[in-house]
Order: sequence, then C-alpha cells, then structure tokens
Amino acid sequence: MATQQTLKVTLVRSPIGTKESHRATVRGLGLRKIRSVRELQDTPEVRGMINKISYLVKILD
Repeated sequence: MATQQTLKVTLVRSPIGTKESHRATVRGLGLRKIRSVRELQDTPEVRGMINKISYLVKILD
C-alpha cells in the first residue's frame, strides 16, 4: 500500500490587504496565523491552491 505524499506549508506573509479569494484560499488550506504550519496531502488541488497564494506561503521540506 503506497503512502500519500505530504507537503508542509507555512504562512509567511499576512493575507490582510490581499484579494478576498486569496484570503479564502489561505483559510481553505487551514492556515490561520503567520508562521502557522500545516501538513497537507500532495494533490493537484492543494498544489493549485498553493500556487495561487505562492507569495504568502512557503513550502518546507
């Protein structure tokens, strides 16, 4: 049984002052405060969300 790959994503910039859809994407990823970290499944949907708000988040190893 193959294990699903995960990504660690951290919020590095505040979403204040960004588009409403970008703020909703940050919340959709489960990120709340700056430097909050979430471990998410590596799926095309999550990759797309990260790509949309790439200037707000950082992917950790």
